Amino acid sequence: MKIRDMVTADKENVMEMVQEFYHSDAVDHEVKQEVLEATLEAAVSEDPILRGVVLEEYGRIIGYAYLTSYFVTEAGGINLMIEDLFIKKEARGHGYGSQFFQWLFKEYPNVKRYRMEVTEENKGAISLYKKMGFEFLGYLQMIKDI
Repeated sequence: MKIRDMVTADKENVMEMVQEFYHSDAVDHEVKQEVLEATLEAAVSEDPILRGVVLEEYGRIIGYAYLTSYFVTEAGGINLMIEDLFIKKEARGHGYGSQFFQWLFKEYPNVKRYRMEVTEENKGAISLYKKMGFEFLGYLQMIKDI
């Protein structure tokens, strides 16, 4: 499997996966279409705040991820937030998720904490994340959208 940065030419393929992801049990609330589109635009831009990557096998895109980082006092350093991680249904169960995390840990060796959100219904993802050493953090999240 190859992992590379998203480019503008990937937008159609990635948006199909984004639509599937955001209309699945992996997400517990609706996200407006214009937000999904703006996020994809940011992921293929030169702005370093959001990195979009695609997972490829045999020249075809089988998944994508959005990554962003920020400082976390509790961890004493940089937190890498895995905003989205999606692997197409037909590619699941072949070790691509594990390969993604192996790549991620090598790609970001100075990160002090890797973090993501997961819904309770997303049992397959939870199983993978636990296998890769993740554990639940007992915080409730509060947000204010503007």
